[in-house]
Amino acid sequence: MAKKGKKYLKAAALVEKGKAYAVSEAAQLVKKADFVKFDSSVELHLNLGVDPKQANQMVRGVATLPHGIGKEVRVLVLTGPAKQAEAREAGADHVGLEDYVEKIQSGWVDIDVIICSPDVMPVVGRLGRVLGPRGLMPNPKSGTVTPNVGQAVKEVKAGKIDFKVDKTGIIHCAIGKVSFTPEQIADNAIELVQVIHKLKPAASKGTYFKSITMASTMGPGIKLEKNSIPGI
Repeated sequence: MAKKGKKYLKAAALVEKGKAYAVSEAAQLVKKADFVKFDSSVELHLNLGVDPKQANQMVRGVATLPHGIGKEVRVLVLTGPAKQAEAREAGADHVGLEDYVEKIQSGWVDIDVIICSPDVMPVVGRLGRVLGPRGLMPNPKSGTVTPNVGQAVKEVKAGKIDFKVDKTGIIHCAIGKVSFTPEQIADNAIELVQVIHKLKPAASKGTYFKSITMASTMGPGIKLEKNSIPGI
């Protein structure tokens, strides 16, 4: 096991071992316990009582965080000529089709989200081996395959995020930056948890939220008191 540095240990000492914090308290503490010089991301890690190996227990969806995630999201729209002006006007960073397909096949993936219109999926499908492992493949369930490419671009730029439970039953998701106010961090955390709560599979039995932890990029984990989050 890697030895923890002095700065980490000092930050970890601020978090009471075994205590579950109200979301508003955790939002304040995650800022205090951050010790790096850059503007860290704030993340939520949700351990769910599901078996992702079962198709009827997969948890995947999208959430629009009220305060965004504090990051400029680079968006590529792959679509035909008829929709390209709409995508540019909505704020897409890159717009095209065959030219970008060739670039991606050559190794270019300097983007955060790819949106495409349904009619070009046969072309985009050729990129599955490149984009799939990076989590960039457009998918109708996440709203990134849609005829309304302009609206999709605006939503992503405004703070819409895509999440998916991993093979261990955990969702890892950035919900903002340490530079956010505690209120903004708490609002975003509550929104994400409420969205995931609504997606509970009918086949999932027992405790759905086994644990919810908040942490900055390199900071200690702060366990959340689930009852402090309205509606779950």
